[in-house]
Amino acid sequence: MTTLVTGAAGFIGMHVAAALLGRGNRVIGVDNFTPYYSLDLKRARIERLQASHGDLFSFLEVDFGEVDALPRALAGETIDHIVHLGAQAGVRYSLENPSAYIHSNISGHVNILELARDREISHLVYASSSSVYGMRADTPFRVADRADTPISLYAATKRADELLSETYAHLFRIPQTGLRFFTVYGPWGRPDMAVWKFTEAVLRGDAIDVYNHGDMLRDFTFIDDIVTGITLALDNPPLDDGRPKPGGFTTPHRLYNIGNNKPEQLLDLIHMIEEACGRKAEINLLPMQDGDVYQTFADIEDISRELGFAPTTPMSLGIPAFVNWYRTEWISALNRPA
Repeated sequence: MTTLVTGAAGFIGMHVAAALLGRGNRVIGVDNFTPYYSLDLKRARIERLQASHGDLFSFLEVDFGEVDALPRALAGETIDHIVHLGAQAGVRYSLENPSAYIHSNISGHVNILELARDREISHLVYASSSSVYGMRADTPFRVADRADTPISLYAATKRADELLSETYAHLFRIPQTGLRFFTVYGPWGRPDMAVWKFTEAVLRGDAIDVYNHGDMLRDFTFIDDIVTGITLALDNPPLDDGRPKPGGFTTPHRLYNIGNNKPEQLLDLIHMIEEACGRKAEINLLPMQDGDVYQTFADIEDISRELGFAPTTPMSLGIPAFVNWYRTEWISALNRPA
């Protein structure tokens, strides 16, 4: 089986590619190395995959947001499945560079759908986001809840992706699974996310900017649990049986939440990082930022019932695992002579 993984130089993409390669699947990874965050980190992820898995892994540097770029790059290649994780990420950055989100998240998603249609892909699994739920007061967030009040452009593009996928599932019967991720963290993570930023600041002795005066809740989900959910979904495509599926669709298309199912206060996260680092944090308490939501909390009943998904990594284990990776692998890599 050959799986195309878009966003392979990204945090989740690297880990999913490694998991598929680890069980003997061939993986074609795609990324265009956008400079949204450290290109050194992105390249290090690809180098790790290449070093660990040899000929099972091949990599293409290509922008799937460009029409026909990916079909040209894949000429002569046979692919059976697609795990579409590539996207322009970040809520706050969408206020500065909206065109990047339209290019990658809207045009890019349509291009992936067209590729799946042309290649008659067995199953397309794609990344959505918990941000589609907007500023909800009632929790936990259920897939059956309405998701038509996004408060950031990023969230709007992810909800649009879900609707575009439903259209293609209806017209062309492409089996698809959309996954709404909840605040993913872990080794090889993203430098723009709270766990990385806070850890870096504590170890350097820098101040941490904490928004909404620390009164925010996040369903922090360890990367290993996310990868488990993705592979479970990939291995169990939805049936084209006309029955209702999570998300309300009767096509071969469904939506799942993947989260830890346990929201944590932002200040509690900082305390765990302090403990793992062995240092106290200096904290700047600031107002809420535009585009941020107060809380996220995943109802995972659908994916648990249908696929047997159950998160196994509490933050008490996940945070020390990240801090240990950051100190022993990433810092040493930065200090290594060129």
